[in-house]
Amino acid sequence: MSTGQGRQPRGRRARSLLVMAIAMLVAACAGPGAEPATTAQEASSTTVTTTAATTVGSESSTTVAVVDGPGCGTDEVVLNAYFETGFELPGALAEEFTAQFPNVTWDIKQDQFTNLMNATPRLLSGDNPPDLIRLPSMVDLARDGLLKNMDSYASELGWDEWPPAQLSQNRVAEDGTRGSGTLYAMGLNSSLTGVFYNKELASQIGMTEPPRTLAEFDGYLAAAKAEGLQPIMQWNATASGGGLAFPLQHLMAAYGPTEPINEWIFQKPGATIDTETNLQAAEHLQGWIEAGYFPPDANAIEYTDANARFRAGEGVFIFNGDWENATYDGEMSDNVGFFVFPPLEEGGNLAAMSAPLTLGVAANAPNADCAAFFFNWVATNAEARQINVDLGGSNPGGPADLPIPPAGASVTNETLAAGAEVAQSNGQMDFIANATGAIFAEGWTPRLQEMIGGRLDAAGLLQEVQATYENQLQD
Repeated sequence: MSTGQGRQPRGRRARSLLVMAIAMLVAACAGPGAEPATTAQEASSTTVTTTAATTVGSESSTTVAVVDGPGCGTDEVVLNAYFETGFELPGALAEEFTAQFPNVTWDIKQDQFTNLMNATPRLLSGDNPPDLIRLPSMVDLARDGLLKNMDSYASELGWDEWPPAQLSQNRVAEDGTRGSGTLYAMGLNSSLTGVFYNKELASQIGMTEPPRTLAEFDGYLAAAKAEGLQPIMQWNATASGGGLAFPLQHLMAAYGPTEPINEWIFQKPGATIDTETNLQAAEHLQGWIEAGYFPPDANAIEYTDANARFRAGEGVFIFNGDWENATYDGEMSDNVGFFVFPPLEEGGNLAAMSAPLTLGVAANAPNADCAAFFFNWVATNAEARQINVDLGGSNPGGPADLPIPPAGASVTNETLAAGAEVAQSNGQMDFIANATGAIFAEGWTPRLQEMIGGRLDAAGLLQEVQATYENQLQD
């Protein structure tokens, strides 16, 4: 989930990062990377063949663990996986999995987020269906019978005993709505979005602690502009997806409740994004655009470029997720901080996009049992959970009684603490890009580009996106 190295891991984890640096061309986050778009079938393929012994305490062992329920067996298995470009976490977990289970190797392909949205149905229905694939959305895929029903695995492996919220976003009901029903995917973690800031630049504008209200944050943006600083570093290029959706959704949660936002994402009957409070949020975003708080070339900035510029000191703030913790801490050291986007009034509920890095299994995947075992291992194995914290910068989830591994990175400690606050406020939201299979590419991205280009106002933005949403639901 990051675009570079953070705190250097030791031993096997360091070796995994070296291998996966070759196996995965790191580029972007929730959107894609800076390289020209390719189709998922054209993406590079790498087979991980690590046969290193598993280290348990001070002893080494190459014995494959025997577990009850689905597993990977002892015969040679090659897991066919499609991961999103720019996320180190899945590759590092795959490498560690092979280190512990040497009979399992990986054929890893990767592609940008927008390409995966378009290619996933074809890949799932093809002659070589993936055992694991990054899912931008899942309702249509579940309806069309392309995803594996994971309910039996949930029962056999004990996932039903985990906190229900961990699985709810990956459930699809018979009426096609998300949030309940059959389990069709699993998450590798529970990520969190918010606002990262450059501490040195923040001190120049008088910010000594995170803002407690939206008005206070507005004041810091105005102060940054007056000082000749870039207030917000932002990507919004087509290939990276409409990054402006990040600040927009945070503004939506500041102006109104999160429930209607989630209902729209989960395709609840009658749900609309064109509400009074969302209009206020979109108008606020338009005000930021008109005030010059975003780079004038935002529509040409890729995700990786925006992050590189922020790390280099261009931009007081950037809206992003905890998957960048390792990179920010590695390159900015103690000069980076994080806060949950502030509410309208001090003491108001805190809200943030908090969703898993979701992977699914093709309905006809040849190694579905091994893929399910991998999901379980990610959430319960101590080394996997530590990798999740170190590289993903996020809560690894899993059973409620498992402790969160210690985080050496300072900003990771901040995001983990913030996640607990958001959970206490019941302020978790899914991402508005995940409402339908194509809403990000055909709705949010082009409309937000028109908005930042001055060709569409706040009301038109919401109306156009809602119309696209309704058309896609009818298809």
